[in-house]
Parts: sequence; structure tokens; C-alpha cells
Amino acid sequence: MRLQKLFFLLIFSGVGVFCFPGLRSLAGSWPGDEHKTLAIGAQAPDFRLTGVDGKTYTLSSFRDARVLVIVFTCNHCPTAQAYEDRIIRLTADYRGKGVSVVAIMPNDPRSVQLSELGYTDMGDSFEEMKRRASEKHFNFPYLYDGATEAVSKKYGPVATPHVFIFDKERKLRYSGRIDDVEKPTKTPNTMDTRNAIEALLKGMEPPVTTTKVFGCSIKWAEKSDWTIKAKQEWAKEPVTLDTIDVAGLQALVKNNTDKLRLINVWATWCGPCVTEFPDLVDINRMYRRRDFEFVTVSADEPGKKDKVLKFLQAQMASGTNYIFHIDDKYKLIEAIDPKWQGALPYTLVVAPGGKIVYAKEGPIDPAVLKKAIVDDPTIGRYY
Repeated sequence: MRLQKLFFLLIFSGVGVFCFPGLRSLAGSWPGDEHKTLAIGAQAPDFRLTGVDGKTYTLSSFRDARVLVIVFTCNHCPTAQAYEDRIIRLTADYRGKGVSVVAIMPNDPRSVQLSELGYTDMGDSFEEMKRRASEKHFNFPYLYDGATEAVSKKYGPVATPHVFIFDKERKLRYSGRIDDVEKPTKTPNTMDTRNAIEALLKGMEPPVTTTKVFGCSIKWAEKSDWTIKAKQEWAKEPVTLDTIDVAGLQALVKNNTDKLRLINVWATWCGPCVTEFPDLVDINRMYRRRDFEFVTVSADEPGKKDKVLKFLQAQMASGTNYIFHIDDKYKLIEAIDPKWQGALPYTLVVAPGGKIVYAKEGPIDPAVLKKAIVDDPTIGRYY
């Protein structure tokens, strides 16, 4: 975390910055160089976008608003998540004062790398937007621009979240941050968005018209080739398989580390195990730069070790992999979790100190598992 802060200080310049959970890649040049940000005084570009409520919204949908606040935000970014409750409060506080708030999701979901999902349980697809809006009870329209990014390119947000505030004539009067403190547990010193709204409602010029924006870079479509490059890098990672005994399994579950540990018990002959395995590998790629560890335990016969390793290599499962040292499934079951009835697959999430925070006999629901991981205090959604 100290390295993240140092890196941020080194690059903090220009009109915006990037988020670097686990020192994520820059993914290109400054977004301001790629898509020019709308200038103060410019007319609001029109749009026609679908919201998570199934309705279609245009600029005229908010024609009665004295002040229109457009926030470019997303699901996956920890900074965007940190500001969600503040956007909800902002909407509630000004709804009766002639202010409309609308959020637009600007990212191409295909351009979001798995390593950039380390602080979330959701990507930026339209379906995941619906889920996030429902879970958080968004009280503002949440619109999807990820298919073409045509609207986002006209406005030119540099990071999520990025606020654009327009007056009654729909001229841009403020562009920048919501406030000056990312962490939701701390009190902001400067409420830039609220100050701009208050000034416009009084017919005055906002005290500040532009600010820098801290957040995650916009995931433009031209960055979507990451999957090819990522697979090439994953293929270079070594995949190993070691044997483990009862004492080793018991130590795994006791988890005397400072990491959240995901344990999956599986077998090559188990259809559901093989089917869900790629999801578990992806989950590991999401969180492995955090205080997180993925461990697999094969219940195959010890003599099948070569077959198990071959499968793991095909999956590019470069986490920690074990095969139980003897063919006694009941000793395996008791060592892992006496409450487990024995059906495969079996998946556990164990917090530091051995507390089981998630247990699933049978196939996982990836969305539920990811939420259990990121909502645990060991991981968390914010820096």
C-alpha cells in the first residue's frame, strides 16, 4: 500500500490520475490525450442510452431540471464504489430543489482486466450494473454506454467518478471531482460538486469550475486486446502440484497467515468440479495481488498425480495446488471440515486465524463467492 501511494504521488499531474490496486498497468497513455474532455461553457452533448431500469434516457429526459449533474462512474473501480453512497445522498438532498443526477457507465467491459477487479465482485457489464444498482438501491438513473462509448467520447471523462454539471441552458459550468477525500470513512475538506450546485441554484458562478479527478482510468475499447496479452503471460507462470497429508490440510484450514484463503477440494473425475474450475482460476487472478491465497486440493487417487497436474497446467492454475497423499476420502473430509458431508466440489473461504466465512458443498455461484471475498475485512472494496 505504501508503494501504491508513492507511485500515485510520482504520477499525480495533468487533468486526471489512475487507480493502481496492486499497481495495475497504465493501459496506455493519459486518457485526456485519447479523448478530449468537454470544455467549460460547452453545450451538453445529447445522448440516447438505456438505463438499468430498462428505460431509454436522452438529454431531454431531464429538461425540467434547473441543474443537471452527470456522473461518469462504474462498478469495478474502488474509487467509484467509495463514492456511491455520496452520490445517493447528493441525489436525495437535491431532488426537491430542481437538480437531476444521472450516472453513465463509460467502460467497455471487455477492456477491464481481471487484475483490475481486485477490489470488487462485479465487472462493468450491463447485467452487473443492474445487480449493483439493485444491491445499493441507486436512486438515480444508471445508464450503459459500454457498447459503443459514443457518449463518453463526447464528454471525455478521464477517470471514474468524473462529474459534469450543467446549468438550465445545459452549458457546462463545472467538471471534476465530487470532493477531495476518497475514503468514505473520512470527512471531505472541500465539497466541490455540492458547492457548484449551490452556486448555480443561486444564479452564481461556481467557486471552482474544474478540478483534477482521482479514480480509475476509463476503459476505452482500444484497450480490449488485454485478454490475448494476459493469456500469454499466464501461460508463462509455473504450475506445480505437491502432496499434502492430514496435518497439512488441518494447517491450511487453521490459516495462521494474514491472508484470506480460498480452498477448493475437487477431482478430475468430478464433472461439476471441472466445469467450475475456470471461474475459480479467474477469481484468483482478480484477488491474488491483495491479501489473498487460492489453494486447490485434489481428491484424486495419489497415483493419478500426473493426470491432475496435466489438468492444472491446461487451466494455467498457478496458485498453490495439492493432492491428498493417500486414497482415504474420509480422512480428507474430516481434515478439511467435519461439517462437510463429502460431496464434491467443496469450497471454503477461511479468514486469518481459521474462521470459515464461506462454505459451499457443490458448485459455486461465482457472484456469491466473489462478494464473500471482497466484503471480508481482510480484502475490502477500498484502499
